Amino acid sequence: MTELLQHFELAIVIPLLGSLLVLLFHNYPQLREATSIFVAVILFIFTAQFIGSENQDISHTLFTITPGLSLAFHIEPLGLMFALLASSLWIITTVYSIGYMRGNKENNQTRFYLFFALSIAATMGIAFAANLATLFIFYEALTLCTFPLVTHKQNADAQSGGRTYLGILLGTSIVFFLTAIVITWLQAGSLNFIPGGILQGNIEKTGAIILFTLFMFGIGKAALMPFHRWLPAAMVAPTPVSALLHAVAVVKAGVFSVLKVTVYIFGIDFVTTQNASTWILWIAVATMLISSVIALSKDNFKARLAYSTISQLSYIVIGAALASPLAALGGALHIVTHAFGKITLFFCAGAVYTATKFTQISQFDGLGRHMPFTFSAYLVATISIIGLPPFVGSWSKWFLVEGSINTENYLVLIAFGVSTLLNCAYLLPIALRAFFKAPGNEINDWAPGIKEAPLACVVPLCITALATLVMFFFIQPIYEFLAPVFIK
Repeated sequence: MTELLQHFELAIVIPLLGSLLVLLFHNYPQLREATSIFVAVILFIFTAQFIGSENQDISHTLFTITPGLSLAFHIEPLGLMFALLASSLWIITTVYSIGYMRGNKENNQTRFYLFFALSIAATMGIAFAANLATLFIFYEALTLCTFPLVTHKQNADAQSGGRTYLGILLGTSIVFFLTAIVITWLQAGSLNFIPGGILQGNIEKTGAIILFTLFMFGIGKAALMPFHRWLPAAMVAPTPVSALLHAVAVVKAGVFSVLKVTVYIFGIDFVTTQNASTWILWIAVATMLISSVIALSKDNFKARLAYSTISQLSYIVIGAALASPLAALGGALHIVTHAFGKITLFFCAGAVYTATKFTQISQFDGLGRHMPFTFSAYLVATISIIGLPPFVGSWSKWFLVEGSINTENYLVLIAFGVSTLLNCAYLLPIALRAFFKAPGNEINDWAPGIKEAPLACVVPLCITALATLVMFFFIQPIYEFLAPVFIK
């Protein structure tokens, strides 16, 4: 085990090897897909072996760029949580992808599985990065690896969405994120992630405010307005891409990076004393509310879910910007709880499309009677996203609310309440019209009975929906796993 801990960058190598096997078996679809599932399982098992070592000082330098600057990896609770989340959901999404890609007779499936594996490799690099330089390299790699997935269909919409995706994410990271990293290096003489931060005593209040703002806008994957348009644009991708990469890996890489920078570069206490996050706090609150209002106006199912994601990501940024240990912990928990809820919703969107080719919510009247498993899972995940017990999404929102009370940010507390009502307004009516409205003309002509998507699509969405219920009763181990990062 000790030897294994010194080579945990194998978490990056495993999906890279998986991508090579996908290429090798490109003429054998069943073998290619079986290999993808097998590699995903191996990655999760490998990553899970580090549980229990996250509070040890375990790091490994791959190579040194210059004294004090290296490509290095480190195990700590927040990163390990993100790695476990991404690797476990990769298994489920790979199974789902088989049903979706075959059910829709998608072209270029080998390329799809290839870049999926490469994207997971980049995600693992982000999760285990020991410093800002390593994080930035894999952050950019994730953008580049997911671009072919966003443009998978190769039509005009996909190419337009891909340009928006690449332009905003590369633009924000190069103009703002890289600038912030350089300033940090010049001010602190280090880029390492250190508990309590590295900027205390190295930067004045005004500089801290500017630097924090540069980081938050530079991490464009967190989708703060006005740098949010890449996420709705990316919805032209096949639904499995939307599900994992835009409900877990890409967007969560953004908010994960927000928490890493807040906790390990600034330090929560330093953010508080310097009021470094005040501007970002209100921008995140505005993003949370405005994106919810926009979601209300969207008839396209995936577009509504995309704006819902923008809103929910802002919960995590708010958790960091409140600079309260409880709020930041709530943000970290929200990475996990939102992932299971939102991936279920995207799975449901893909299942509906695969079974019916419907993309507009206005087409869903009465559809729940033909797709009861899909829309039951959708309803369960919706309740979790809203934050009602007994579903796991209620826990992260509880800690965020408690953090806003502890910091006496009552306007933020009110904003959380308004956001919750908006969640209900744009998510619940979809399930209600599917189960209780009279079928529309398109559905009236159908024969009675079940018209679900292939089993490989339906089983994963049922599993992730069930997980939102089960995890509600087992939140304590996750809390204890993450608490040492935020509560001293």
